[in-house]
Amino acid sequence: MAENFIHNSIMQNTQDLNVSRLANAWAELQHHANEGSPLNADAYRLAFADPEFLLRRETRGLRMQLEMLKPELEMQALGIENTIVVFGSARFAAPEDALRIQQAAIASGDAEAIAAAAQKMHNAQYYEQARQFSRLVAGYGARKPSKERLYICTGGGPGIMEAANRGAHDLGALTVGLNIALPHEQSGNPYVSPSLNFKFHYFALRKMHFMMRAKALVAFPGGMGTMDELFEVLTLVQTRKAKPVPIVLFGVDYWKRLINFDVMLEEGTISKEDLALFTYTDDPQVAWHTIKTFYQLG
Repeated sequence: MAENFIHNSIMQNTQDLNVSRLANAWAELQHHANEGSPLNADAYRLAFADPEFLLRRETRGLRMQLEMLKPELEMQALGIENTIVVFGSARFAAPEDALRIQQAAIASGDAEAIAAAAQKMHNAQYYEQARQFSRLVAGYGARKPSKERLYICTGGGPGIMEAANRGAHDLGALTVGLNIALPHEQSGNPYVSPSLNFKFHYFALRKMHFMMRAKALVAFPGGMGTMDELFEVLTLVQTRKAKPVPIVLFGVDYWKRLINFDVMLEEGTISKEDLALFTYTDDPQVAWHTIKTFYQLG
């Protein structure tokens, strides 16, 4: 049965002039996946069609190359050349969801649940503002040729990432999600364009893809991941390993309470010029105006 399946698959592919014959190497693996059959080690298997070989420690460099190349080719094919990267907490709920949570908490009478729900309602403002900002970007792109458009790019997850993808999706724009494989179950949010919904294993490769096309960064309030991504960009720009781009810290009170850059300046760990690497705002229109002014966009 297996031999007939493989033979038929190969014959079908070789009769299609548009299909590379190299794809035939996957016929046997596809059969094992479809049938749930165990995949035994096989020295005779083609190297690129051997998952055990590709997952060895020694082939890590190859996996990193592939993880770099796959999104690059897909984005090139769709004309994604310039992006605005939006970071922020994955824990912030949409206003409608936050309201439902608050109503349920009040009905329960649980003081802790009520307090947590109140915090969610407060943070839901950032979700809506991220969505509004992305609508502004997508609205601008809708009036421009594809090569002049700016596309929203996020980490592809929930919270602020979902809000930013959602804002672009509202206007029918393509929107990018660079998701990461984590120990807990995670998948791309429903507003990422399916053809631009990428999953990464390596954080380093994911961050490279964030920066390769980024023409601006807008960082909403967030946790450890947001801090990591923000300071990665600040460091690259400060050290001139990356070209200067607008860096907008959205949520003035949050960022000024969280990071006291003046202390760094007073202690001599940064220069006065470094404070000009970023701006603060609480207004989606101001965030978009900052980017438009930087690039003199009409």
